[in-house]
Amino acid sequence: MAIQHYIKEIGRGARGAKALSRLEACDVMAQILDGQVSDYEIGAFCIAMRIKGETAEEMCGLWDAVHARIARFHSNAALPTAVLPSYNGARRLPTLTPLLALLLAREGLPVLVHGMQTETSRVSAFAVFERLGISARPQAGVIAASEVALVHTATLLPALAKLLAVRQIIGLRNPGHSIAKLLQPVQGASVLLGSYTHPEYLPMLQATLAELQTNALLSRGLEGEVCADPRRTPQYDGFVAGQHQLLQARSSGTDSQVPGLPSERDADTTARYTEAVLAGALPVPSALAQQVEHVLAIAQQTQTQTAPVLCVAQSAPPLQDPHHD
Repeated sequence: MAIQHYIKEIGRGARGAKALSRLEACDVMAQILDGQVSDYEIGAFCIAMRIKGETAEEMCGLWDAVHARIARFHSNAALPTAVLPSYNGARRLPTLTPLLALLLAREGLPVLVHGMQTETSRVSAFAVFERLGISARPQAGVIAASEVALVHTATLLPALAKLLAVRQIIGLRNPGHSIAKLLQPVQGASVLLGSYTHPEYLPMLQATLAELQTNALLSRGLEGEVCADPRRTPQYDGFVAGQHQLLQARSSGTDSQVPGLPSERDADTTARYTEAVLAGALPVPSALAQQVEHVLAIAQQTQTQTAPVLCVAQSAPPLQDPHHD
């Protein structure tokens, strides 16, 4: 068994498990993506990592393996490309990822949205994009300024999409979901929009983004999506070439009413709401307006650069609560 010795290390329970090094994590993911691992091993690896939780060093290794194989877009625009992962969709509130993407494009940024549906009970952002007349690209290519490019994970890397689809069989997310949300499938400078559901994952993500020397905006997301919850003001952490800066502290309280925000979450209603906001018939939710401002600030600080430098990360302690989106 190709990765049996790794499974023995990570599969000893939340307290007895040992973290993999960056090179070991890269090797595991490379073997999975290259089809060198049996389905039994993949299932065991996914369950073991779900229980143990990922460290920053492991995340960097998994990222290395994926980025060595992924298809890439490119842009000739002056501003970096905003990269928005979309893998969760709407559960209780409408997904505002399409609105966020189009607001960023309206400011002149090229925007790449990538993802796939991993939970059939949710309304995906891709369904909303379809209602807005934006279809997924059949292959990687050029993204123009002020354009939103939509791409399925299977187009970027079929083997990663296959790993994500394991969730539909075992019912649990796996390290592929964590890495998918950190992808930067862009040749040249980009600004990643990252998110987390539970606060205890913030230190690990901060360490990962810093080690990967990423340009990113990190905040609490909306039910696993990168768009801000329109009812709240989250903490915003910015990264420019991995250098961290606190852009905005979290504000307490929740807005009971967001003007025009529909109570329904279906794709048609969400698309109509998105169009109304873009047309000026409804106000842009203040949380999303702040998010756009922070992305633009990071973009302005970011000079054109190549992909983040790959370097060995310092080990971070494993997380004890694995139940995050």
